Amino acid sequence: MLEGLMIGLTTAFSLTNILMVIGGCLIGTFIGMLPGLGPMSIIAIMIPVAISIGDPSAALILLAGVYYGAIFGGSTSSILINAPGVASTVATSFDGYPLARQGKAGKALTVAAISSFVGGTLGAILLLIFAPALSTVALLFGSPEYFALMVVGLSAIAAFAGTGQVAKALLMTVLGLMLATIGEGVLFNQPRFTFGIMDLQSGLGFITLAMAMFALPEAIYLILDPNRSKSDGGSSEIKDLRITRAEARQIAPVVGRQSIQGFFIGVLPGAGATIASFLGYAVERNIASKEDQAEFGKGSIKGLAAPESANNAAATGSFVPLLTLGIPGSGTTAILLGALIALNVSPGPRLMIDEPEVFWAVIISMYVGNVILLMLNLPLIPYIAKILAVPRTFLIPFILFFTLMGAYIGQNNATELLILVGLGVCATILRFADYPLAPLLIGFILGPMLENNFSRSMNLFDGPSFIYERPLTLGLLVIAALLIILPSYRARRARLRQEGVADGD
Repeated sequence: MLEGLMIGLTTAFSLTNILMVIGGCLIGTFIGMLPGLGPMSIIAIMIPVAISIGDPSAALILLAGVYYGAIFGGSTSSILINAPGVASTVATSFDGYPLARQGKAGKALTVAAISSFVGGTLGAILLLIFAPALSTVALLFGSPEYFALMVVGLSAIAAFAGTGQVAKALLMTVLGLMLATIGEGVLFNQPRFTFGIMDLQSGLGFITLAMAMFALPEAIYLILDPNRSKSDGGSSEIKDLRITRAEARQIAPVVGRQSIQGFFIGVLPGAGATIASFLGYAVERNIASKEDQAEFGKGSIKGLAAPESANNAAATGSFVPLLTLGIPGSGTTAILLGALIALNVSPGPRLMIDEPEVFWAVIISMYVGNVILLMLNLPLIPYIAKILAVPRTFLIPFILFFTLMGAYIGQNNATELLILVGLGVCATILRFADYPLAPLLIGFILGPMLENNFSRSMNLFDGPSFIYERPLTLGLLVIAALLIILPSYRARRARLRQEGVADGD
């Protein structure tokens, strides 16, 4: 390992590879800020460029830089205009955008940048230490375990509901699961709920749905309420960029916990940064005190730090199955796997032995990349945050343009634009009716994985026997049950306590 590290240090700190890290981080950050493009699109476009470089280490360092740079930069549009740049930053908008509305856009971007940096750096350290051992843990997860993991994700839905809104959150989750069934299933090559429309055969696009749930209603709200384009603080001046010591102490344990949790979720093939960010947000809200819970969704810095540290750590963790097993952990790492194969590199257990310069150089470059990303983002925060000072007459077309562009690029057909407008109007009505929209999106994300892994498990075990035959599956389902029971138990105890106090009075 020490010999591999020395080879990795020598390779990663060559002039060419340093330039590759800087270039990848710059491209990734910029692409991450634009809603709809995301790391998958740009990495696919850049594969010919990477192959033309010739050196597998330099090529993979460049593509990896684009990947975690896009995750790092994707929070900007989520915080400023409520239009998530990439899927894994949807949870960032839950508290990031309310902070921006309160005139704290600078503080929100600073918290996001620092949380992302710590998450990515801790993820790189854990990758360095545990990569070989974690490859065997990842192999323990089969279809039954992934089904149970999706149930855990869905059981945390209550974290995205306000007080007294659990029933509404569950209803929206079911609606999201229903929308996820549109199109062809993986196991059954028959179109479902497409109503004969060919463009729906591949299902609804995630970017289209995310834009319809968050960005388009925001543009409509700006039109309906002229005062909404001004921050609640009443001033367009960008101030309050620093976080205080008290705020740093407040988010430090959150960032530490979610960096570790996010990394281990990223290690699991198929989980990825999006699920890590949602679970990170849900866990922190569930374990927060009653006073802090009330702040979630209204501008909590804990609610902002949790998904940002989790998604960056998960992006790093997703390289474990890619490099050590040759198994892509997400759509983006599937494209990276294709790039590796095109460069005549065979990822798998022997990669760190046969080509240590590739394996260790990529890991070392992640440290460098995270430092570069922090250096790039922190000085630019005062200028980036001035987007909120843009007059309403320019801001609304800006949001609409990137919303429509993101939806069209995602699926490359005009039908997506009609779906976007239709869903956007429905989402606006639901917001007026005080229905939480985040559970719908979570149900949509987890729905296909839940269905596919449940179907495979039922086929493999000829029934539901996999639930009690596999201890890991049973353990995850018990955790899911606890996530449902404990919040209800805490709420009941609080209610009984209040009733007791009232009786005493």
